[in-house]
Amino acid sequence: MHLAYYRTIPAYILLLLFLLPQGLLAQDPAGASRLVIPDGTVVHLRLTQTVSSAQARAGDPLVFTVEKDVRVGDSIIIPAGSAAQGSVTRVKHRRFLGIGGDVVFNLDSVELVNGETVCLRARKEVKGISHTWRMIAEVAVASLVYLPAAPVFLFSRGGASTVLKNTQIKAQIDGSTSVLSAELPRTGETTSGLNSMMDNLAPRVLDGEGRERDMVNLVFIAQDNDLQAAFKRAGWVKTDAWKLVMAWHLLTKRTHDATLPMARFYMYGRVQDYSYALPEPGAIVSRRHHLRIWKTDDTVNGTPIWAGAATHDIAIEYGKRGHLINHTIDPNVDIERDFIGTNLTGATLVRREEYLHGIGPAQTSSGADYYSDGRILLLDLHQTTPSVAKVPASSLSVARSQPALALTSAGSQ
Repeated sequence: MHLAYYRTIPAYILLLLFLLPQGLLAQDPAGASRLVIPDGTVVHLRLTQTVSSAQARAGDPLVFTVEKDVRVGDSIIIPAGSAAQGSVTRVKHRRFLGIGGDVVFNLDSVELVNGETVCLRARKEVKGISHTWRMIAEVAVASLVYLPAAPVFLFSRGGASTVLKNTQIKAQIDGSTSVLSAELPRTGETTSGLNSMMDNLAPRVLDGEGRERDMVNLVFIAQDNDLQAAFKRAGWVKTDAWKLVMAWHLLTKRTHDATLPMARFYMYGRVQDYSYALPEPGAIVSRRHHLRIWKTDDTVNGTPIWAGAATHDIAIEYGKRGHLINHTIDPNVDIERDFIGTNLTGATLVRREEYLHGIGPAQTSSGADYYSDGRILLLDLHQTTPSVAKVPASSLSVARSQPALALTSAGSQ
């Protein structure tokens, strides 16, 4: 009987182990504590390459970069600069009847600081510009002129869908997970908003096809109303938003149109928030100081940080670089950067003016050559009270590279 009893023990033990809570079996050695990463924890990312419906295929892998440290409590779970993986899930090429292209991509996973991988959830769809109404107008006009030719315009296509490099996207961690607390670094001192912005700042803005254009050479610290008031006091004007009306401006106002529209350039995958121009008397269209400004996601003590790209138009050129009308810019773009600093300082209160070390502009194959030392001018325009005295510049810890004379190419409108 004793032998039979002992033979039944292993079966009872197995049953007992099966019924025990799984958490007891998953205890870490020496009682090490684990940090729970909540479902839905936000991860800020940017795309590392331009994706177009003209070349992309469903299933193509995509790589993203984490823009900001992801923290849970006082621990960093995903450091800035980490890579995240995604993929193209659907592509529709531009089609007849003026229908534009379409690109859809998902975020798949990101690596934690300890080397583990967690799933992400995020989906983005970008549609190309459709020209359906333009096609209808073309068909209608052709019908009035020569009816048999009207059906030809039904074969016109819309624009390709393009997701530009550095486009920002927010993803969420898909499902709760946990990691050993001992494996995680503590946050320590929080990175300043200015340093974070500079770490994610591209040296060049892009056009709608992803080609590099003007150099980013200005940074502003200002509330929205302070920024607009500073440029207004200095005599700058906001240009018109629509490039489509440019021909009408030239026909009706000729050389007296101070608000002639600018081309749409992109930073963080977004078109500029503000376009400012300071026309030169007697040559408003052909010669003007101008810049485009984007609001960033970073702040300094709650005050927004803005990035700008400035150039000086010195002449009009025709039929070059794929455009009917374009502007030639002054090849020494640093002069325009410094001009804006002097212009705003003379017209408004600038609380701090300082040069930051940026990344020298890269070589491109389009446009005329221009020269730059690669530095970025910081102007603090934030006004706390109307009578605040001007404070001396303080040294910043931002130093991305040593400034050096750089030769590059650019095109501007």
